[in-house]
Amino acid sequence: MGDVLSQSEIDSLLAALSSGELDADNMQGGDERQVKNYDFNRPTKFSKEHLRTMEIIFEHYGRLISTNLPVYLRKNIQVTVASSETVTFSEFSNSLSSPAILGIIDFFPLNGNIILELSTNLGYTIIDRMLGGSGAPLEKTREFSEIEMSIILRIMTMFTQLMQDPWRNVIELSPVISRLETNPQFAQVVPPSDMVAIVTLNVKIGDVEGYINVCLPFFTLEDVMDKLNTKYWFSTMQECPDENYEDYIEALIRKVDVPVKAVLGKSKISVADFMGLQLGDVIRLNTKVDSDMDIFVGNIRKFTALPGASEDAYAVRVTSVIREEE
Repeated sequence: MGDVLSQSEIDSLLAALSSGELDADNMQGGDERQVKNYDFNRPTKFSKEHLRTMEIIFEHYGRLISTNLPVYLRKNIQVTVASSETVTFSEFSNSLSSPAILGIIDFFPLNGNIILELSTNLGYTIIDRMLGGSGAPLEKTREFSEIEMSIILRIMTMFTQLMQDPWRNVIELSPVISRLETNPQFAQVVPPSDMVAIVTLNVKIGDVEGYINVCLPFFTLEDVMDKLNTKYWFSTMQECPDENYEDYIEALIRKVDVPVKAVLGKSKISVADFMGLQLGDVIRLNTKVDSDMDIFVGNIRKFTALPGASEDAYAVRVTSVIREEE
């Protein structure tokens, strides 16, 4: 029921109508509600807040790629988030060309898979660079050979492993790449009508520019959708303001593999003697049997040790630690 006007309000309204301050036509339909069209074929499952949070996640992911990929390619690489949008899976799959580079990733412990699409010009550039070339893309698209696909699989595996850290504020992921596909028809991870979020990364390798598309189905992210908002994101970041990052960095460094070698001794022989070596020949070293040997960590002389055996394997027993001042 509408509000009841007082007599003074009615008199003021009539006076405004007679003076022309109000138009009776404009007053009609004041109770009509604005109707917003809703497309049931494209239900809104990803809000702008969800997309913004995923952009933050993949900005971090892009920085990791730009740091780790140069180790393989020995070339300057720039990665930025270009866009994020929601489409149906059929729209995404129909936009793919053939051949394509599609990594099907198991997003464990979440249900379902995601798709990582690498543009073919970047794929050819990576292959050429890893095989000793300058990193120039092909002028004409062609199918990938098995050897080329094995090289791409190595890079896509690295891309998959890098996803763990950016998603840590949302969920502890253990993503695994299950397979590579070059035909979009064999990369159907959800029904065509399901909604997916597409995050596009712009990648520049030297003078070659391409993209990485990450297809994130709603079905896969459904269990963590409540955590995909900036309020939750920043609250989790501030839970441990006094976190000791030195311990965190030290823990990461402890996982790095470092070569360790034990040097029994050294000797100099001529090339002619070296070419004439046969089974049973003896090379005299510059050390004694009972003297300590040097142990190198990387290229740094760090320990002295005595040779020995542990069960069926050769081993050394550390006798002293060489300090920096020594």
